[in-house]
Amino acid sequence: MMATKSRFGWDGFLVRFIFAIIVTFATYNPEGMSYYHWVSDALPEFNILKAFVGVILVIAWIILIRATLGSLGFIGIILAGAFFGLAIWLIIDVLGLSTDSFRVISYIIEIMLASVLSIGVSWSHVRRRISGQIDTDELDRDI
Repeated sequence: MMATKSRFGWDGFLVRFIFAIIVTFATYNPEGMSYYHWVSDALPEFNILKAFVGVILVIAWIILIRATLGSLGFIGIILAGAFFGLAIWLIIDVLGLSTDSFRVISYIIEIMLASVLSIGVSWSHVRRRISGQIDTDELDRDI
C-alpha cells in the first residue's frame, strides 16, 4: 500500500492558526478567562488540575516556538514580527482604532503573536512548495 502525499494548503494553515490562537488566548486574554487568571486569582491555592493544564500549555508553547525557530530562524521571526506589527499599525492608523485601551492592545499583540507562530509552524511547507527544498533536522547518530 502506498502512502498518499499530503498537500499543504489554506486549510492546513488555518488549523495551525487556530491552534496558535487557542494556545495564546488560553494562556492569557484580556477578558479574564485564561490560565493566567485562573491560577493568579486563587493564589496561593494550587491543585493538580491547574498543574496538569499548565504542563499542557507549556508543551503547546514549546511545540509552537521550536517549530517557528526551526523554520523561520531568528531573522525570520524578526521579519515576521515586523511585518505583522506594521500591518497592525497600518490597520490602527487607517481605521482610527484607539490605542489607549489595554484591552485593544492586548488583542492586537496576541493576534500578532499567534500569526507569527502559525506562519512559523507552516513555513517549511510553504517553502517546500515554492522552492522544492525540504527542511530536515540534524540528528546525532552513532554509526
